[in-house]
Amino acid sequence: MATTKSRNSDCNSVNFLKYVLHIFNVVFLLSGIAVLGVGIWTVADKQQYVSLLTNATYELTAWVLIVAGCLVFVATVIGCLGVIRENRFLLLVYTFALLLIFLLEAMVGVMAFLYEPHVEEELRLNLNNTFIESYKIDQRKTNAIDLMQTEVIIIIIIIIIIIIIYEYNCCGANLFEDWQYSRWRKQNLNNGLKVPDSCCKTITPWCGKSDHPSNVHYTGCRHRLADEIRQHLIILSAVGLGICVLQIFGMIFSCCLYIKLKDVYD
Repeated sequence: MATTKSRNSDCNSVNFLKYVLHIFNVVFLLSGIAVLGVGIWTVADKQQYVSLLTNATYELTAWVLIVAGCLVFVATVIGCLGVIRENRFLLLVYTFALLLIFLLEAMVGVMAFLYEPHVEEELRLNLNNTFIESYKIDQRKTNAIDLMQTEVIIIIIIIIIIIIIYEYNCCGANLFEDWQYSRWRKQNLNNGLKVPDSCCKTITPWCGKSDHPSNVHYTGCRHRLADEIRQHLIILSAVGLGICVLQIFGMIFSCCLYIKLKDVYD
């Protein structure tokens, strides 16, 4: 009688844990969609910033989130099958998958958190040089012109800088005066412009011939770009560290179900 009651109790526990894991899988799947969405958003919408950073951390965190988001879908399927079939092997695989995703998301959170304070310094050291040396002239990309369509590469170089100038209402890296030291101006590629047309408050053809404060933005792009990247890194850190905590509960419930199934069937 005692054995029968014990077995019934184990069965009730198994049913409860299965119910909890089904709920967890739904929440887990939604979190995976969120993680994947943030990663894709970073790669697609913030890609223009990557070329202005010498450190690969910003781009790496986004790709790790995308990988983690994809693994969530695979883990969810394995978890559902393991719970429905009461298969201990699948539950074991599911638990290790949760652990892997936990580590990936925690890594993203820690990397973004540690990198965030250094963004301003990195841009201070490198952004001005990028503006001065690369605006319409970039030897590395120029070498690729022999193999690829020249117009596409040049347009990419121009758009990377002009988008930032347009979005942030700024001009130059630190100040609008940065442009007078640029190779673009020194090599007479500017067609008489003192600053690019994209520096103008009202953009019209050749408006960059005048750098009067009534005509162009005087604020440099560095601080505004740094603020944008820092805010985004905070989002990446919050997503990584916040959602990875969810996996801890999944691993606990999965291990409990694994043990209970062992008691029931053994």
